[in-house]
Amino acid sequence: MARYRELFSLTPAQREELSRWTKSRSLPAGDVFRARLILALADGMTYSAIKRSLGTTAPTIARWKQRFEAFGIEGLEPQHKGSKPRTATPTVQAKVCRRVQQKPKDGSTHWSVRKLAAEMGVSKSSVHRILSQARLQPHRLGRYMASNDPDFESKAADIIGLYLEPPQHAAVFCVDEKTAIQALDRLDPVLPLSPGRAERHGFEYYRHGTLSLFAALDVKTGKVQGKTAKRHTSSEFIRFLSELVNRARWAKEIHIVLDNLSAHKTKAVDEFLAQHPKVRFHFTPTYSSWLNQVELWFAKIQRDLLARGIFTSVADLARKIRKYIRAYGKVASPFRWSYSDPTRRIANPIDGTAH
Repeated sequence: MARYRELFSLTPAQREELSRWTKSRSLPAGDVFRARLILALADGMTYSAIKRSLGTTAPTIARWKQRFEAFGIEGLEPQHKGSKPRTATPTVQAKVCRRVQQKPKDGSTHWSVRKLAAEMGVSKSSVHRILSQARLQPHRLGRYMASNDPDFESKAADIIGLYLEPPQHAAVFCVDEKTAIQALDRLDPVLPLSPGRAERHGFEYYRHGTLSLFAALDVKTGKVQGKTAKRHTSSEFIRFLSELVNRARWAKEIHIVLDNLSAHKTKAVDEFLAQHPKVRFHFTPTYSSWLNQVELWFAKIQRDLLARGIFTSVADLARKIRKYIRAYGKVASPFRWSYSDPTRRIANPIDGTAH
């Protein structure tokens, strides 16, 4: 045993360095293991004792002993082939980003990750990472409608001004109609929500009929006044306006934001406005329904009630819509718009201020 210790000895510096490794909490576990193994050999422990103490094998002990004897502490560095160099170099990343913005040659409309990976000769994981970092999403599609109204800026500024700074002692309403709402009844029973399974509706349905919903959103409170009608006509629209004006008798002015539907511009509507001089219409620019805040509420009732609702009749549909409006009125709050890009604002042509 004494002869063995003489053949395998450590310098004071080596022992100090290896002892520091064994006490470290930041070094990799493999480094700590190899330091303990060499110190055990230097202390004269047998292979059997080291195997029991460190939970290793004799070939492992012999391999690291040989490397330490040949190269010292540097020989304890892990010896492995290493990973392949990354193929996603800046040049490859630029090529992927440029190619994904071009149409595939096979006639398809857009790239998938696997198709682009095969085209560029890199892994799909690399392509996915490159596209994520560049915020490129070829699988998604957004739609838009550009307004061709020559007076877009002045009309938009007028409406946004009503939202931000409404006149004193005035009521501001956003009015529109949701037409042809179908009263759909499912022929098969609904399978309810359960763990691991979404609610399921049968594919077949029975159509009981349709109705239209007239709605006016109070910009100040966010509450909605609604009225259902069998048909969407100018006379029904005027009847709804009459009810709205009657409920807002307190207001010195009534400003109504609405779109350019033909039912809003009939001779009967002009006569109604002549008889009610405190009512003023503010028409949104063409293809700009997003300026009408009631459209936000229409999207909400569509999600909450209409998309998945089951209605046994048109009367049942009307009843559930009225119930939803009453419940919404108890928790309603005004919509607050915000700009994500302050540089993209609409200038008021009158005073030059931005809204």
